[in-house]
Amino acid sequence: MKSIFISLFTLLALTACSSPPSHPPATDGPVSAHGQLRVQGNKIVGTNGQPVCLAGVSYGWSQWEARRFYNAEVVDWLKQDWKCNIIRAALGIRPEGYLGHPAADKARVCKVIDAAIAADLYVIIDWHDHFANEHTDLAVAFFQEMARKYGNDPHVMYEIFNEPSKGLNWAGDVKPYAEKVIAAIRAIDPDNLIIVGTANWSQDVDIAAADPIKADNIAYTLHFYAGTHKQYLRDKAVVAMNQGLALFVTEWGTCNADGAGAVDVESTREWMTFMRKWDLSHCNWGIYDKAETAPILLPRASSHGGWTEKDLTPSGRLAREWIRGW
Repeated sequence: MKSIFISLFTLLALTACSSPPSHPPATDGPVSAHGQLRVQGNKIVGTNGQPVCLAGVSYGWSQWEARRFYNAEVVDWLKQDWKCNIIRAALGIRPEGYLGHPAADKARVCKVIDAAIAADLYVIIDWHDHFANEHTDLAVAFFQEMARKYGNDPHVMYEIFNEPSKGLNWAGDVKPYAEKVIAAIRAIDPDNLIIVGTANWSQDVDIAAADPIKADNIAYTLHFYAGTHKQYLRDKAVVAMNQGLALFVTEWGTCNADGAGAVDVESTREWMTFMRKWDLSHCNWGIYDKAETAPILLPRASSHGGWTEKDLTPSGRLAREWIRGW
């Protein structure tokens, strides 16, 4: 029965993404400036071999409060006003999302990917799941489709496991899953950057560094929330980088890890200083309007950008300040 379900799901999920915009793509963005990104030692570099340090925003889960913002106008506004050079599209792997409505959720994500490419921005295709190892076949099929569609675009990166749950371990759960998905992508797309989630909500990068994946052009995910994660997590990151891992902060917040609590301005500043020092690219969480601290937007904010400061939460105003100045 499981194999029948997967076959039917795959047939539904492989409905074509929306067509890319018909107008010529922009050439004034970071992709024209830096080109194809690759891992060199513990850095992510551009075609000239120099480290590239990107700053942008992550969408929230594609099926909930963020869904109304999954459009080209928001992407263009984030480039124009926030000065973002990277966007993260979070495909929510939940029964309410991709598991239950694969075509609709994938179409939202593809709108953002296509808009980012048209705007000459980098874009992360994020398999936003805490138990991706339970959906390996679905992840393989999805990323194979994304690699066929976008594998020739240097704008695109694949994030194959957002945040492995605390109950999963690197060697037994996360790494074997990642190796299968990476092999599926690399059979189609040999070049674009793949970002691998790490154990314990993408914090145990030091454990991954002791047992890294044997594949080319792989970076590893580090997530932090400034109210919860302090110097000890930066120490783990340094251990990993000193052992040769390239890290990518695909999600960070100004508040506590549960999305609540006060905006921690001082801890955010310490993290920004750290990421600058180590040339770590990053995406703030996130583009949605739920009644908690982490989102950048208030419920009155337009679904299509054009936001003023009165449309932003305190977290959104702080994140915008850092990203605009990056």
